[in-house]
Amino acid sequence: MDEGKLQDFMGKLVTDMGGAAMLANVILGEELGLYRAMADSLPLTPEALAAKTGCNARLLREWLSAHAASGYMEHAGGMFRLPEEQAMALAHEDSPVYVAGGAGVIAALYHDKDKLLAAMRGDGALAWGDHHPCMFSGTERFFRPGYRAHLVDEWLPALEGVVDKLKAGAKVADIGCGHGASTVVMAKAFPASTFVGFDYHAPSITIANQRAEEGGVADRAQFIQGTAKNYPGHDYDLVCYFDCLHDMGDPVGAAKHAYRSLKDDGSVLLVEPYASDQLDQNNTPIGRLFYAASTFICTPNSLSQEVGLGLGAQAGEARLRDVFSEAGFKHFRRAAQTPFNLILEARK
Repeated sequence: MDEGKLQDFMGKLVTDMGGAAMLANVILGEELGLYRAMADSLPLTPEALAAKTGCNARLLREWLSAHAASGYMEHAGGMFRLPEEQAMALAHEDSPVYVAGGAGVIAALYHDKDKLLAAMRGDGALAWGDHHPCMFSGTERFFRPGYRAHLVDEWLPALEGVVDKLKAGAKVADIGCGHGASTVVMAKAFPASTFVGFDYHAPSITIANQRAEEGGVADRAQFIQGTAKNYPGHDYDLVCYFDCLHDMGDPVGAAKHAYRSLKDDGSVLLVEPYASDQLDQNNTPIGRLFYAASTFICTPNSLSQEVGLGLGAQAGEARLRDVFSEAGFKHFRRAAQTPFNLILEARK
């Protein structure tokens, strides 16, 4: 045994345990409004933060100290400060790098641990709707900042002729829409177009329609329960899949239905987690996050459905290309990318 390698691994493991514990503290801070109370980046004591938030000062001291020890905050002379850069990620929900709200996804992994134990010892299946409720809200809040930052300004313009159609008045289907974050973003940007979001999870459809009302787009964005292989309608100008195709049991069947529902000159916008085609190329912080999440969420959901292809969150562009080629699409290309996503375009 190499003693040095053992010590290096123990250091890594302790670091990861600390990170897992800190994410629980991040969830506390987000839900209690602690980051928002420190968003002005002014130093304050635990007692001052307690006065602003109505929380226990002694527990706040421990919470703040954990943040200082993790490098999330600055500390000097008993005063704690949330720097502007950290506030962008933890306090400002309209920031393109806001992640605190999405930490609920990680909480769901622990809530659902026993369900995964059963899946591992059985057929591998755990349906999306059987997760803890914080999975659904956390997923919306994890992906929404990226959609707000990139969808209208970068991803849609990267598709061939799609923005002109949306400005003139297009018909759009958003498949696997969840709480409708992507649909609402598009509906706000393109008032001449109409949008329909489909998801098989009924509680998500209810919330998505609420989001449309809150966003002032209910007149042109509606949400209906349906699956990727049977959603109604035809002659769509654009069919979208945002971070969901790899979760489906039969992505080829879904792509075939999209082919049938599209106009001849229509397009598919496929947004998937960023991944290379080989495991060794995905040994990155992003790859680690997505493989770990896929173990609990994406792959078990696929295995719970018919076909159960189990693409996984790190499917990669080549496997996704094969899906759309098998479905009949002749054109498939990478249109754009971010550190978190591949943005792919398919056409007939």
